[in-house]
Amino acid sequence: MSKAAELAALIGSQTAQSNRNLVINGAMQIWQRGTSIDTISNNGFLCDRWKIQHGGTDGNVDIDRTTDVPDGKGFGFSQKVSMDASESSLDAADSIRVVQRMEGQNLQSLKKGTSSAESVTISFYVKSSVAATYTVNIRDEDNDRDNAKTYTINSANTWEFKSITFAGDTTGALDNDNSRSFDLNFWIDAGTNFTSGTFYNGTWAAGDNTKKVSATTGWLQSSSPTWFITGVQMELGEQATAFEHRSFADDLALCQRYFYKILGTGDSFSPLSGGGVLRSTTQGDVPTTFPVAMRTAPTFAESSAQLCSENGSDVTSLGNNRSNAFMGQQEATASGLSGGNAGEACYLRCNNDASAFVSYDAEL
Repeated sequence: MSKAAELAALIGSQTAQSNRNLVINGAMQIWQRGTSIDTISNNGFLCDRWKIQHGGTDGNVDIDRTTDVPDGKGFGFSQKVSMDASESSLDAADSIRVVQRMEGQNLQSLKKGTSSAESVTISFYVKSSVAATYTVNIRDEDNDRDNAKTYTINSANTWEFKSITFAGDTTGALDNDNSRSFDLNFWIDAGTNFTSGTFYNGTWAAGDNTKKVSATTGWLQSSSPTWFITGVQMELGEQATAFEHRSFADDLALCQRYFYKILGTGDSFSPLSGGGVLRSTTQGDVPTTFPVAMRTAPTFAESSAQLCSENGSDVTSLGNNRSNAFMGQQEATASGLSGGNAGEACYLRCNNDASAFVSYDAEL
């Protein structure tokens, strides 16, 4: 082979391997919502892109960003899941899992629903206070199809590397759009509502909650249980490759497609949004340009935001969200805005509150 041909082959190989990890924020680098929460709600997020689903538990579920990571693998953070109380007994509906939901248009390379359907390999580093057999479940939401396999934590409180390969599914194509099509579920524990059926055990089949989990791990009933994860990768093929370390900036941009948060500094003049204009003495339109296009028109939230103009300011109520995937726009109403005049420039700023923020949520 000529040198030119060798170089072309090398470039082609590198291109084929770029962005091979279909998981976003697998290294747990991005935490826009915060780094610790006592009592996260069911379907809540803390670590970007990772949803926490739980139900029926006696104790509260806590999430933390930690620097407890596998040694020498290039990771700075892991996600820690813990409970503040154990289950006295495991009820049928008790469950806890960590989930990432994915858009169908990002997974067309799986060729799902065709005779050429690709196998996928999921690899990750995990540590738990309970040595047991745990379950990873993947779900095709578009066609109500599931598969699941197990992995074993051999030693409690020890980082271990795991790799699981799922055969391609020749039934049911994934929708080529921005909606939820595919779920990656790390089940930590579950009751008989999820374990009583014949476990999928590597076979694709119609969705059935009773088949999703192999068996209880005993985690929920253990004393002060903890479970850590980082380095999550999902890629085509039957072999796990080295984790694809993205830059912080790349991971942040990928996460901001689903959630974008602007934090204040506590300074009363710290801006939270771009400049807008007053339509009257009490109302203004305040736009925000997103750093990346969001998945869809987002839901807006704020805390301690204040509408400010040249001649006045007031704590505001925000409504009539007119945002789209490319820009946010809120109607700000400030009934006590003294001195404001129609046509004046305005913006949102902190109200002397270090926890002040505005956020835009387009999660799946």
